[in-house]
Amino acid sequence: MKTRKSAAKRFHVTGSGKILRESAKRNHKNYHKSASQKRRLDLKKVLSKSDTKRARRTLGI
Repeated sequence: MKTRKSAAKRFHVTGSGKILRESAKRNHKNYHKSASQKRRLDLKKVLSKSDTKRARRTLGI
C-alpha cells in the first residue's frame, strides 16, 4: 500500500511506533503570542489514540 504524501508530511513515526504531530496555531500571527507559548507550541505531540489507527492506514504502516 502506498504512503499518502500529505500524511507523510504531517506525521512522524518514532522508533517505538508512536506517531507524532505538530501543534496547531504556530504558523502565522505569532507577534501577539508570548515566547513561552511559542516554545510550548514548538514541541511535537503524540497523536491521540483515536486518530492513530487512521494515521497508520494513511501512512501505509
